[in-house]
Amino acid sequence: MLPISLHFLTTAGIITAIIFIVLANERIKQLFSQRKDIEQLLKDQQTAQQNARQQFDHHQIQSLKLIQDSMQNVSNEMRNQVATLLNQHTKQLTEQFEKLTQTTREKLHDISNEVNKQLTSGFEKTTTTFLDVIKRLAIIDEAQKKITELSTNVVSLQEILSDKRSRGAFGEVQLSALLHNMLPDNHFSLQHTLSNGKRADCLLFLPEPTGNIVIDAKFPLENFRQLQNTQLTDAEKKVVETQFRVDIKKHIQDIAEKYIIPGETTDGAMLFIPAEAIFAEIHAHFEDLVEFAQQKHVWLASPTTMMAILTTARAVLKDAATRQQIHIIQEHLVGLGKDFDRFQERMDNLAKHISQANKDVEEVHVSSKKLTSRFQKIESVSVISASDQTVL
Repeated sequence: MLPISLHFLTTAGIITAIIFIVLANERIKQLFSQRKDIEQLLKDQQTAQQNARQQFDHHQIQSLKLIQDSMQNVSNEMRNQVATLLNQHTKQLTEQFEKLTQTTREKLHDISNEVNKQLTSGFEKTTTTFLDVIKRLAIIDEAQKKITELSTNVVSLQEILSDKRSRGAFGEVQLSALLHNMLPDNHFSLQHTLSNGKRADCLLFLPEPTGNIVIDAKFPLENFRQLQNTQLTDAEKKVVETQFRVDIKKHIQDIAEKYIIPGETTDGAMLFIPAEAIFAEIHAHFEDLVEFAQQKHVWLASPTTMMAILTTARAVLKDAATRQQIHIIQEHLVGLGKDFDRFQERMDNLAKHISQANKDVEEVHVSSKKLTSRFQKIESVSVISASDQTVL
């Protein structure tokens, strides 16, 4: 009984094992089948994902291309608009600047014409004065040439001036030449007769407070020659010096008594010595004569100092004539001042317009820089998008 039960149990166990093995095989087949299904499902899913990714990438590329095209169009439109605006502003600024330039040219032309008129008038007067001076210098040169020729042709000054009349004529001629070269003819009179009946070699007509001045020419040559004689003894030389002093003092005294007339002449007169050597000798060795002449209001003059005196007299005459015409000069100066005030005002307005135009140009330049910067940023974004597309 027991063995049969064991055999039955063994058989049941085997059957159970077989069933279990069969079931296990079926399970394994199911698992393999499910694995294949899962693998197929994964393949399908990967395929779908790749398709979806490709579609997404294709769509994204198309979108980026559309965006890039849109941005390029917008950029072109903005550039066109900016170019149009810049052209309009440039045209307006050019027109305004041309109008301003034309106005400025006209104003400056008017001012230049007025200034040229004033300057031309002044230059004409100055030229006339210079021409007059040149003429007078030419006359002086001509006179000097004649004097040089005369001194060359003459054998000796002693022969010409041997007598007093010749010496007096020489002094008068030299004085006349100086006067005609330095002063207008209507401001002096040669061999003028005064109210006291005395005849002066020359009378200068000068404006107040200077008044009229008498010039008398004296040529004390004989005593001067004796003074230059080195063979004289000391006693003889003193005698000659005394005689020279007496002669000069007499000339000074005569001029003071004859040619200084209150109400008709000034309070002084001039003694013209037509030799520089005699004039220098008096001032070097005869100081008492110079002091005596000053006390008598008689002024000693040589050809050189006479030229300086006559130059001063001419300046005094010119100053007097200027004072007579001072009101005309003042009117011209006032007019010139007003013209320059208008010129300054117009220049200030011109500077304001130019400054405003410069400011507008700078602002347009800043706007242009900003627009250029934005275009550069947009183009850089477009380049980045294109590089990303190339990578994908």
